[in-house]
Amino acid sequence: MRLVLLALFCFLTRLGYGQIFEPAIYPKGYFRNPLHIPIDLAGNFGELRPNHYHMGFDLKTQHRQNLPVYAAAAGYIAKIKIEPAGFGRAIYINHPNGYTTVYGHLNAFTPALDAYLKAQQYKLASWRVFLDIPPDLFPVKQGDFIAYSGNTGGSQGPHTHFEIRKTNDDINRNPMLFGFPLADNTRPTISRLAVYDRRLSVYEQSPLLIPIKKTTDGYTTLLPVIIVTTPRISFAITASDTHDGSTNPNGIFEAIIYDNGKPVVGFQMDKIGYDQTRNLNAHIDFKTRATGGPFLQQLFQLPGYLNSIYKQAAGDGAIDISDGTVHHIQIDVKDAYNNTSVLQTDVKYHWTFAGSPPHSQGKLFYPLMIDGFETDDCEFYMGEKCLYDSVHINYKKTTSFLPAAVSAVHSIGADYIPLQEAMLVRIKPDTILDITKRNHIVMQWFAGKKNAVQKVEWQKDWAAAKWRMMGNFQLLLDEEAPAIISVGFKNGANLSKAGKIVFIIKDNLGEFKNFQAELDGKWLRFTNDKGKSFVYIFDEKCARGEHSLKVSVEDEAGNVTTKVFKFLR
Repeated sequence: MRLVLLALFCFLTRLGYGQIFEPAIYPKGYFRNPLHIPIDLAGNFGELRPNHYHMGFDLKTQHRQNLPVYAAAAGYIAKIKIEPAGFGRAIYINHPNGYTTVYGHLNAFTPALDAYLKAQQYKLASWRVFLDIPPDLFPVKQGDFIAYSGNTGGSQGPHTHFEIRKTNDDINRNPMLFGFPLADNTRPTISRLAVYDRRLSVYEQSPLLIPIKKTTDGYTTLLPVIIVTTPRISFAITASDTHDGSTNPNGIFEAIIYDNGKPVVGFQMDKIGYDQTRNLNAHIDFKTRATGGPFLQQLFQLPGYLNSIYKQAAGDGAIDISDGTVHHIQIDVKDAYNNTSVLQTDVKYHWTFAGSPPHSQGKLFYPLMIDGFETDDCEFYMGEKCLYDSVHINYKKTTSFLPAAVSAVHSIGADYIPLQEAMLVRIKPDTILDITKRNHIVMQWFAGKKNAVQKVEWQKDWAAAKWRMMGNFQLLLDEEAPAIISVGFKNGANLSKAGKIVFIIKDNLGEFKNFQAELDGKWLRFTNDKGKSFVYIFDEKCARGEHSLKVSVEDEAGNVTTKVFKFLR
């Protein structure tokens, strides 16, 4: 009987809901599938990834590489990008309708484009490039072959990454809204509901997780009424989506929450730029995820999340239930094809004499404010766009037991408090350093098994660096140069039958930069896909005969190693 009443309530109130989001109007049918096989998605737009939203389609390539990739529409190749992570090898095509399509994780380009790329890399003496190409150099028609699919860059397996952006603002649009031939009659799945006390920072609480169950017409909670002891609450969900014939749990497109039939807040996965993609950390419950829990997508907007994916009907998504009556909550979860799943439940506030919420240790910092913390040997400063929510940031100083340490360990906050923009950390060494040693000081961040280092900037007696994560910080003196390890050959080797030269670089702190190779005094192109080994494949740049190859590499502290290899080709 309860389910029947809820369904009737849903139907009657839905008539007056209205839409929070206006329907997107994009050119449907203008772009073709960039592959010659049916679209099958390994990832979709807005899917939740570490520190970023996924910004397009991941098109499956049948677990293979080197499938032909074609221009999705007429236009011209406007940019190409080569990088060890990220897109790997990528092509950008500008189209006359004002959109740009991007194709990532590619292998070889067309021969003419590869030749142009190689010439530019040698001109710039850099394998890693992001090149603007004149509009008249590489025009394409819809369906023209442009490259082979691959697994380059940040890819974890063979596939083609595909994006659609508006050319004039470089903001990504959701490709699912452009009418690609993809059958999708599958509703999203809702697997978890969470409740938050909005009197507290999201980083200073653990949400109340509510068991849910599937019904004949949607989802509901196991308890008929959720009883909470706080008068202001918000919700989050775990949800996923897929398409017909697929089992991949991809991201959802839209979610809207209603309180007693009135829309409160919703989010929609569309119109996200790369300068905004890290804001995923304000959309999910970052603390729960960082401490080993599930992805929870918040149905409320944090105060420091600017230019967000949310749209509020009223307030920030906090629901006032202080009246003590039963509030009917409905959450609509949609995909881009308007397939909808509905979660319904009731919630009620029950006052208890529990006193004020617990007080956290540390200084209270607020989003959209500039503030700092100072001691005799450690300082940190938050810019107005660092924090997403107010939070107490605790500080602690302990002794470092690393032989290379020249400061104490300074613990700032916790690594489950995300930062959008970097905070400035300044540390004073606990020993006197001469000029030579100061030039080899790095600041190390670590949290658990994760760590990173940066070269510091000296500001009088203080060593400074900017970080986009909280955790533990210390100064290290690094005077150990990186190691250059040749793979499969030694100095003086006969490489006349070899197809390539490979080097591996190792550093004591795991960070190196500025790899450089010169063959007989001229720059030689080594690739570095995925940041692993450096590879040169023999080509016309290395003729038959005797050669001298000089390889140099620098680490983050400025230590340089140079080796010279003689070989016969």
